[in-house]
This record gives sequence, structure tokens and C-alpha cells, in this order.
Amino acid sequence: MAAMKPRTGDGPMEAERETRGLIVLRVPLEGGGRLVVSVNDTEAKELFKVLEGVVKK
Repeated sequence: MAAMKPRTGDGPMEAERETRGLIVLRVPLEGGGRLVVSVNDTEAKELFKVLEGVVKK
């Protein structure tokens, strides 16, 4: 049986590529926990374009 570790929202935002080719993004949330999203390259590029349009330079 695997060790159970508490998941907290503390920590950095992370992105990594899995061996299957998907990109996994982990975003810490207020109040604890993480939002985990898996996207392919096309979806990641679309997300980048959307965020690029609203991020202040």
C-alpha cells in the first residue's frame, strides 16, 4: 500500500510532460488542494494564446 501524503495548495505551479505525451499542469488553490489539468500540445498552445491576451506586460 502506498504512503498517504497530505496534498496542500502550498508549493509552486508545476508543468511536466508525461511519457504518453500529455502535458500535466498542477496549480495550487487557495484553501488547499491543487487543480490538475492534462492537455495535449494543441490544447496547450490554445491555452497559451488565451492567457497571453489577458496577462499584463
